[in-house]
Amino acid sequence: MKIITAIAALSLLSAVSFGASAAQLVTNQQAENLQSMGVISVSGVDGAPTDIRQQLSDKADAKGAKSYRVIEAHNEGAYHATAEIYQ
Repeated sequence: MKIITAIAALSLLSAVSFGASAAQLVTNQQAENLQSMGVISVSGVDGAPTDIRQQLSDKADAKGAKSYRVIEAHNEGAYHATAEIYQ
């Protein structure tokens, strides 16, 4: 249940822009037309789902990705999320 809640929260925040962040959160449907570059993850994130999104975006940027899709997220004291990154 926590995973579903976390993924839903991250998805709802996809419309929010973070200015300097180049990597954008995409849906499963949007990702179908993109080329995968691999997987990234963040762990131990204290804060709101927006903090997770920002950290994933920053990590995707560092790898040269243009977008990312959350494939797993949960909160057990601190957030953890895994995302697939795309060119």
